[in-house]
Amino acid sequence: MHDTIYALSTPPGRGGIAVIRASGPEAWEGLRALSPQGKKLPSPRYATYWNLYDPEQTGILLDHAMVILFEGPHSFTGENIVEYHLHGGISVVDGILKALARRPHHRLATPGEFTRRAFENGKMDLTSAEAIADLIHAETEEQRKQALQQMGGSLSKIYDAWKDRLAHLLALMEADLDFSDQDLPDDLLLRVRPDLSDLMEEIIHHLDDNRRGEMLRDGIKLVILGAPNAGKSSLTNTLAQRDVAIVSPLEGTTRDIIDVHLNLGGYPVILSDTAGLRPEQLGHTGQHAIESEGIKRAIQRAEQADIKILLFDGSTSPDPNTLNLIDESSILVNNKSDLQKISSDGAYLNISVKTGEGLDQLLSQIIEMIKTKIGQHETPSLTKARHRTALEKTTEALSRSMTAPLPELAAEDLRLAVRYLGSITGRVDVEDLLDMIFRDFCIGK
Repeated sequence: MHDTIYALSTPPGRGGIAVIRASGPEAWEGLRALSPQGKKLPSPRYATYWNLYDPEQTGILLDHAMVILFEGPHSFTGENIVEYHLHGGISVVDGILKALARRPHHRLATPGEFTRRAFENGKMDLTSAEAIADLIHAETEEQRKQALQQMGGSLSKIYDAWKDRLAHLLALMEADLDFSDQDLPDDLLLRVRPDLSDLMEEIIHHLDDNRRGEMLRDGIKLVILGAPNAGKSSLTNTLAQRDVAIVSPLEGTTRDIIDVHLNLGGYPVILSDTAGLRPEQLGHTGQHAIESEGIKRAIQRAEQADIKILLFDGSTSPDPNTLNLIDESSILVNNKSDLQKISSDGAYLNISVKTGEGLDQLLSQIIEMIKTKIGQHETPSLTKARHRTALEKTTEALSRSMTAPLPELAAEDLRLAVRYLGSITGRVDVEDLLDMIFRDFCIGK
């Protein structure tokens, strides 16, 4: 935290503009060293045209740039910051980085260090810091919306409110245990159990979200399954709008799983093409062992899928192995409608990858099923396995506290629950509990 860090904040390579950011106690001095001698630094928060010179070689101009100063603590990191807005040539960027590297107490930032300093300086909590990374990697509209919502504090407000409520209940128990000789209300512990039960129900309801936030963040797993030559690879190429899978009339062409990242209706989708389902190949040796392994992986991917497209060859009888995979997450599709000889009931969507018939309806059905799984909820979703694990441990601790044989054990479980909740946002402070005890009760008067 005593070093001044700097890094290129825009993608490397040629571009119209490149931005280098420096943060730390010597950030402004770094700009002063690259400025003409005696020139007064610009006012903070004003974009200013600035000539940057190499401090080691007097008179050598590095760039005609624009600089912006931010004064701590009113900055992203809470420290003094300089943003160098440069021409995006590789030589220009390299020259500024080398000049900063020669400055005392300056060093190249490690990955995520600017955001880490913002967290450590109290500018954001852990959920907001995680949301910044999600926003940077957002590829679809819905991912962007979720990241911005979390970055704005939607999750931290919920978790901090729960932590405060739990800390208040723990304060009641601590007061009853540690200050029993004081003039305290007789029904302190009677207040605790119903509130604990209500809080635990709220957390359990929050956890019971079908992992919609994690699905939206990581991508909805959409898997195409079916018998050999049902048209899975052709459908994959059509949905991806490019040739990602080999298409051949020979059975067993697809051996391994092929994953394609798509944007369907603003939702991130990981589309998987799989080996044709023919279990009679399982356990074979030699060249057939490769297809056998592909079939095993296809079945395994089917178990992990959020949505399954069960693809049937409409020119022949429905494949029984594919029929065995039907569940509530399945979309039943008859391909080769141009060759269809067997009539299908209304449960099947008829398409032809060759002619394009029914593909719009298939896309609409996929998007509708995604919307059903993601859902429209007033409360924000869990987005990280870390959050889910901490909340599950919180409910376990609350459950133990409600059945603990001794009040001291119940209080210890509540302390654990407070820590688990606080670990999500990174705000765990024993002083909070002490403040609550001494604020809410007239101890020692």
